[in-house]
Parts: sequence; C-alpha cells; structure tokens
Amino acid sequence: MPRKQLLLLEDDPAMAQLLRWHFEREEFDVTQTPSGEEGLMLAAEDNPDIVLLDWMLEELSGIEVCRRLRRNAETANLPIIMLTARGEEADRVRGLETGADDYVTKPFSPLELIARVNAVLRRVRPALAGATLRYADLELDTANHKVRRAGGSIVMGPTEFKILRHFLEHPGRVFSRERLLDAVWGSDAEIEIRTVDVHIRRLRQALNSRGGKELIRTVRAAGYALDAED
Repeated sequence: MPRKQLLLLEDDPAMAQLLRWHFEREEFDVTQTPSGEEGLMLAAEDNPDIVLLDWMLEELSGIEVCRRLRRNAETANLPIIMLTARGEEADRVRGLETGADDYVTKPFSPLELIARVNAVLRRVRPALAGATLRYADLELDTANHKVRRAGGSIVMGPTEFKILRHFLEHPGRVFSRERLLDAVWGSDAEIEIRTVDVHIRRLRQALNSRGGKELIRTVRAAGYALDAED
C-alpha cells in the first residue's frame, strides 16, 4: 500500500515537530510549512492526500487558505482538517462552512488526530483502505492487476491501468496533463504532453466497452477527473 502524503501547515515549530514525528511513525510522508502562501503552492504542486491546517499561519490565515483551496479546481476535493485553539462553536461552524472536513481544537492527543485523519481518508479516499479500489460500478484489483465494471472484466494496457489507478486513488480530483505525466510516467520522462490525451482516449474506450456512464470527465482548460457525469 502506498505511503500517505500529508501536508502540514503549522507555524509553531514545536507542534510541527511533534506532529511530524507521530505521523511519520504511522508511515505518512509529511511536508510542513508555516506559511499560508507556500501551503497553497505545495497543495497544488505536490498533490497531498490530506492537509492539516492551523488557523493561525504566516501571511494567510488558515481560513483563507481553506477558502482558496476549495475555489481551485485542482484542490477543491482535497481533504482538510483544521487545527486551532479557537474552540468556540461559532469558530467551529465557520471552519466547517469554509470547507474543512473536520475541526480539531488544541490541545489534542496526537493519537486521536491520527485516528481522525485516517477516518477522513477512509471516507474520501477509500483507495487507501485496501487493495481493491472502487468507484461507481468500477473495481480495480491492485494486487492482481485486474479491472472489472458492472461485474465484467475489462482489458486495458499497463499505462491505462496506471492512469486509472491514479484516478481511483483520487476520485473527483482534477489533474492537468502535466500532473498526470508526472504521476504516471515520472517527472524525468521525455514524453509529449499530448500523449496523455491518447491514453485517456484508450482508457475511455476500455471503460465504455461494457456500457454505462462516462467516468472520465474532461475539465476545460484544467485536465481530467474520475467523476461520473450526470
């Protein structure tokens, strides 16, 4: 199972060090910054699985960072847990209404926070909970490299399999062609950007071979997402 990628936006060095230690012990890869502006950049560039977001940050507040993440197509579905000493009901409501998936007040137990992070990930990224990834009527068996839709087997090439797995690990997230190149072929690969379109077309043909709704959505000027259209 892949290591989970956590982006930690925390301006207290002692708290950041404590959380990094606990999460790395639980096999998370942790990237940390005290800066709201840098956090926005890292969220867009590094494609983390989840963000831990302190309310009080350098340059931008956590609330504003959360708001901007939700407005950006590439990070709109990124799981966010807010961390704050502000425990009033109005503050919790404001954090959740801004787009946070959960809200944890300080002081808190690191073990409870880890449990909350895993609970959010199980809900929004079920791919991290087991070897079989599912979305709508689609199933991908990571161990045996098999794909099924509506109970029937689907044949596809290894590159299409990798793209589909990446989509299933991030359902609903929009990925640019450049981001897909990095994720599937690697950042050092010398491949034309339009190659992504070719493989997306092949993936669609494979997925649609048994009928059903279109599962790969094209987002104009942004990229592609695994997101069943109505």
